[in-house]
Amino acid sequence: DKETDSLIVCDRNNRRVVRWSRRSGTTQGEILINNITCWGLAMDGQRYLYIADTNKHEVRRYQIGDKNGTIVAGGNGESAGFNQLNSPYYTFVDQEQTVYVSDRDNHRVMKWNKGAKEGIVVAGGQGQGNALTQLSYPQGLFVDTLGTIYVADSWNNRVMRWPKEAKQGTVIVGGNGKGEGANQFNYLEGLSFDRHGNLYVVDWGNDRVQRFSIE
Repeated sequence: DKETDSLIVCDRNNRRVVRWSRRSGTTQGEILINNITCWGLAMDGQRYLYIADTNKHEVRRYQIGDKNGTIVAGGNGESAGFNQLNSPYYTFVDQEQTVYVSDRDNHRVMKWNKGAKEGIVVAGGQGQGNALTQLSYPQGLFVDTLGTIYVADSWNNRVMRWPKEAKQGTVIVGGNGKGEGANQFNYLEGLSFDRHGNLYVVDWGNDRVQRFSIE
């Protein structure tokens, strides 16, 4: 949170979201939200938090200080309907407050426009697999200003790029089997870009973060 110069963290095993000031060092953090199984969160330009609750199969939007939030994706039980999610992990929100969700156990990425009652499949959704039309337990995701989706295709050990409205993606890094090589992953999780276009990937099973220069 740039306004308060603090880090907002999904403290998953403690089932809470906490805020830590970057200025106060190891001083005690502040609990923002309790009783939530949170893997990923995002903040929009108006400082709303978007947090996926994996066990409740929903994404809620919170104002800082709000403990309850408002459902913006899912919340209709655990299944594969367009108004449902199954273990959502990571979220991304764009300038229009469109919410993108890695719908992990449905092997797809969903896009929920602001105020929508159901989502749109924008990557995967063709069952679990390693074809270019498929994902296998997707996790971290990033969406650029053109609407291109970058997703950590975790069990396929690759990062996929899906242009807007594309029917299939392309592999941009990985896809060389599970391993410790510089072009391999061992179950990847979160990903992000810096302002120079470098891609950073959490390579969970190899206990490392990898950086890639993406064309």
